[in-house]
Amino acid sequence: MRLVLDPAAFAELREAAEFYEESRKGLGKEFLKDVETALDSIARRPKLWRKLRGRFRRCLVHRFPYGIIYAVEDDTVYVAAVMHLRREPGYWDRRRH
Repeated sequence: MRLVLDPAAFAELREAAEFYEESRKGLGKEFLKDVETALDSIARRPKLWRKLRGRFRRCLVHRFPYGIIYAVEDDTVYVAAVMHLRREPGYWDRRRH
């Protein structure tokens, strides 16, 4: 499976990693590693996680309060958001690949 991150999802990922790195040296790298692990799991078994609405699914990131919102399209996984779990639900719904 090929992974495609929406530009807004990439920005969310970068901002979260910067926040964690500023909080504690090395924590941003740990966050990125856990997100990478989740993305690898999604690429291997994209239909494993529950559907949220329509074609979108959510995979939770281990150790951090984030979820990866994605949709499967043929041989591509489109990542719509790297969402903090306390953020307004569905804000990413406007992102369509």
